[in-house]
Amino acid sequence: MSMWDKFLNFMGFTEPEEVEEELQENPFEEGMPKKRGRLVALPNSKDNVKVMVVEPTNFDEAQVIADNLKNRQAVIVNLESADYQLAKRIIDFVGGTTYAIDGTMQKIGQGIILAVPPNVDINSELTQNYVEEQEEVFSWVSKFAKKGERF
Repeated sequence: MSMWDKFLNFMGFTEPEEVEEELQENPFEEGMPKKRGRLVALPNSKDNVKVMVVEPTNFDEAQVIADNLKNRQAVIVNLESADYQLAKRIIDFVGGTTYAIDGTMQKIGQGIILAVPPNVDINSELTQNYVEEQEEVFSWVSKFAKKGERF
């Protein structure tokens, strides 16, 4: 644009020319992934939690218990009929598996343990209160049992 054209443009006698800048294309933009909103799964209380009940008779069944825990399933292990050495080995193995997945393990009865993955909570206080309530409610049953009476 010459000086004369600039002067005429300044005085308003001509239309100003629009200067179009060429956008430089970045060849790397085509291959870059586009930003997307990330989906995050929220815990849902409607998820079905499966509980496996296992009564192992040999040590090979400890792996089945561990596999269920890894698949986020709670497991009740009944060791009442197992001999002492087998029960001890299974408890050690299941305890290690439970620790590795950040789960919890609790004794719920004589020879019965509950092992749960991290997505399951155990409320033992509720269980203890429930047991105490049941003992109070059914205390009359034990009175009859002591006397040898039938009801």
